[in-house]
Amino acid sequence: MNRPNEMRPLEWAATACDSIISRYAPIELPPAHRWHYHQGVFLSGMEMLARAASEERYSRYIQGYVDELVDANGNLYFARDELDAIQAGLLLFDLDARVGGGGKYRTAASKLRRLFDTLNRNSEGGFWHKDKYPYQMWLDGLYMGGVFALKYANAYGDHELRDMVLHQERLMRRFMSDERTGLLFHAWDESRRMSWADPDTGCSPELWGRSIGWYGLALSQFIDCLPEGHAGRTELLQALARFVQSIIQFQDPNSGLWFQVVDKGHLHDNWLETSCSCLFIYAIAKAVKFGIVSESCAEAAVRGYKGLFDFVKMDEAGRFVLTGICIGTSAGDYNSYVTRPTSENDLHGVGAFVMACVEVESLV
Repeated sequence: MNRPNEMRPLEWAATACDSIISRYAPIELPPAHRWHYHQGVFLSGMEMLARAASEERYSRYIQGYVDELVDANGNLYFARDELDAIQAGLLLFDLDARVGGGGKYRTAASKLRRLFDTLNRNSEGGFWHKDKYPYQMWLDGLYMGGVFALKYANAYGDHELRDMVLHQERLMRRFMSDERTGLLFHAWDESRRMSWADPDTGCSPELWGRSIGWYGLALSQFIDCLPEGHAGRTELLQALARFVQSIIQFQDPNSGLWFQVVDKGHLHDNWLETSCSCLFIYAIAKAVKFGIVSESCAEAAVRGYKGLFDFVKMDEAGRFVLTGICIGTSAGDYNSYVTRPTSENDLHGVGAFVMACVEVESLV
């Protein structure tokens, strides 16, 4: 396809959102009738678009999803043993601010907040990603729980959550960083029991694109959430600058995108993956706006944005379709990543595309 210049990035973001809206009532977003991070990531992107484009209809669609799952008393059904369940809670803050009065949206948010008091932790105080993954920290979890925690702290004055989030991020940098590339491994098993765990470090062996993308997204949004002058904000700005400089080294010069296993684009069975590419574009664009990287990084973000359109098509009804999105994936070895199936319009891929478009708008 490769025709990004026909419309502005915000227009492409709207095209992507409208294509999903035309297919699904809010509660039917897959996996249907569930409080789930797939819907949460997509609708978080839509919320960014609603704000940037001043489009109230997107806010109504988001509320339609939440209101089907959160009852009048703030009750909702969600998995109580995993960080992933928290992410869709990002949708509650704007709704609560609109309605006011500390009603059902705040009540629901407080239920999600209390997970931080009950989730299992390793000996360093790091959250297990899920109970079924004991003693494991995954990069994904930093975004799934961390942004919610900081927004909750800002909205409701629970400022101890800030130290908690910063501790989780520091643990990941301490135990999961790869000195060779400057990036981070997908997972760390403190117990060293998983087959993929390095016997010395406990880390998984590969640098998987989307997990690293979640980390960059988390850093970027943490900085937005921390007040000016907070010591942790300076630390995160430095971490994001290093992250962006590291990830740009692995941008494919031909396509402008990134590979499924980020540092092994030279291997014949590796492949370009769109959701991680969108997340990297977002993080690079944010770093440019924060003024912590050079203007050449803006060029990298725009080059990546344009490269995405080789993976965009229109269906028979003229609706937007994003291809090349890796399905949900656990930590593993190289073969497990490169043999994962891809999907079209997977919601966390489309959500990442919308986020990338919103941030790139001012750079093109």
